[in-house]
Amino acid sequence: MSQETPATDRPLTTALAEAAAMAGHAPSVHNTQPWRWKVLPDALELRVARDRQLAATDPEGRLVALSCGAALHHARLALAAEGWTAVVERLPDPAQPDLLARLTDPHRSGTDPDAMHTVQCMQVRHTDRRPVSDEPVPTSALSEITRAASAEGARLQILDSDQVMELAAAASHAGAVAAEDSQLREELQYWTSRAGAGTGLPPEVLPQEQPQTTVPGRDFGHPGSLPVGPGHDKAAVYGLLFGDEDEPDSWLRAGEALSALWLTATRLGVSVVPLSGVVEVPGTRQTLRQLLSGLGFPYLVLRLGIADPTHAGPPHTPRLPTEQVVDTSAVRDQRS
Repeated sequence: MSQETPATDRPLTTALAEAAAMAGHAPSVHNTQPWRWKVLPDALELRVARDRQLAATDPEGRLVALSCGAALHHARLALAAEGWTAVVERLPDPAQPDLLARLTDPHRSGTDPDAMHTVQCMQVRHTDRRPVSDEPVPTSALSEITRAASAEGARLQILDSDQVMELAAAASHAGAVAAEDSQLREELQYWTSRAGAGTGLPPEVLPQEQPQTTVPGRDFGHPGSLPVGPGHDKAAVYGLLFGDEDEPDSWLRAGEALSALWLTATRLGVSVVPLSGVVEVPGTRQTLRQLLSGLGFPYLVLRLGIADPTHAGPPHTPRLPTEQVVDTSAVRDQRS
């Protein structure tokens, strides 16, 4: 938000452009940031950037849609913090499948203090793949995080101890499958060796060694430089983000729910780590569906916990320059 001009005095196009820029803080698989925004005189359009979709890992586009959904929710909140409310049209044009959403009919609604605080959470949110502390996640926090997901059209099921064991076995199997797939290994290598590119996962956010956790995380194929320490994840809670459908619209909404629950968790001091590897493999994705008794479709596994206070938080992953992801050419003369 500009410090020179009050939000109420600035053009709509400036608010739209800044909301799109703020959406760049959203989480995305392998930090691919697979979105492109176009600012129009009275609307904001979100398109998928196919050149940043994981062709081997995510051929059906679940994770790219989920990532873009997180960015969409970030943009919505940024607009609300500026005092604007817009109508969200998801997948508005069947003839343009890459047009994922359009924010239209923006109108003044008054600044939202909660949204303003949440925007601050966007800027401090990060992913810490190391084991969490022995402090349990408060039940009240889990309830609030779960409600945040539900408000965006997806659900978060907290897994019991037996289900966590099933999840651990499935994650281990998914890791073995990925290790045997040369295309998956090459793709992972590409997105973990992009120093200075503005995308991908730099060594500073990857553990020096595989953490000792009940549910194994992704094996990135090479060590990072983030110190791990001797901890475990015995106090961690595992959840399964899911919904009733397995279609692009539901994947997009799942991303909005992911953003909502993660920002809520950040505000409450709860660490969130997404575990997508077990969802990427068809066989283990089916195992997750069995954990839901076949009553829903799994989108993402999440680990929740209280970060180890003896560890400094890892650095933020890099972000692409705004001009590479936000197209303001249609309104260039209308902004100030």
